Amino acid sequence: MELRHLLYFKTVAEQLHFRKAASKLFISQPPLSRQIKELENELGVLLFTRKDKRVSLTDAGKYFKAEVDAIFARLEESKAIMRQIHKAGSGELKIGYISSVYQSHLADVLIAMRDVFPYLKTNLFEMPTLPQVTALEQGSLDVGILRAPVHSDQLKVRTLFFDPFVVVAPAMKSRFKEQEELATYLKSSPFIFFSRDFAPQYNDKLIEICARMGFKPDIVHEANNAHSILQLVEAGLGVSILPYSLKQQYSYLKVSFIELENIPVSTEVVLAYKQGNKNAALKWFIERYQGGK
Repeated sequence: MELRHLLYFKTVAEQLHFRKAASKLFISQPPLSRQIKELENELGVLLFTRKDKRVSLTDAGKYFKAEVDAIFARLEESKAIMRQIHKAGSGELKIGYISSVYQSHLADVLIAMRDVFPYLKTNLFEMPTLPQVTALEQGSLDVGILRAPVHSDQLKVRTLFFDPFVVVAPAMKSRFKEQEELATYLKSSPFIFFSRDFAPQYNDKLIEICARMGFKPDIVHEANNAHSILQLVEAGLGVSILPYSLKQQYSYLKVSFIELENIPVSTEVVLAYKQGNKNAALKWFIERYQGGK
């Protein structure tokens, strides 16, 4: 049995007409009929019934068609994966990331990647978690640096680190002696935060932290990225509660980062990617990026 026998059978099974199948295969009808007969003889079954110039699949033929369809589908998938592997060294890697993740490490990994994949083009896209998940599922991103939870059965998720929350306030010299004193200050302060539509998980964390401190935050200003929130805090327009990792990234801003004691609420930063992606550059990036966190 050769692959051409399976192709001939598949075409006849789809057309249920020998002349039309022969035309689609660019061969004449008699050789096609002989090939199908040879296949039936080899299998020891009747694949088609022919009556009044009408062709139909037998039960054995229906089963065999499903198996052959699966074989050809697997072949197409293998071809696509091989092309993906072949292009890995000179293609592109599309990376999504959230604004609140420290970007120095990402830059270090991309610099190191140039030595391993000198002809690879990398594209960076800053976007929040929910759009990243959609883009990863659709294939418009290869890998995403985002915050859990990631609700998708199509994606593989790897933990990078757990990021605790801190209070961010306009620069101040004095410190709060007690947690109750900090809570009183926050309760009377306007909050600057992400909108619920933009970052629902963040919003839930903020509400939970404030509830543990005995108040509900008064969110007066909203922004769609961490940098904007921090700039508004620096300008004295309010306070916020953000991941600790931002302290390193935005240490040049005139704001105070105040640790929250005895409030074990954190956010998980993860890498996510499609499980079937065999891109060699993607594999290298995942291992190098995760290994450095």
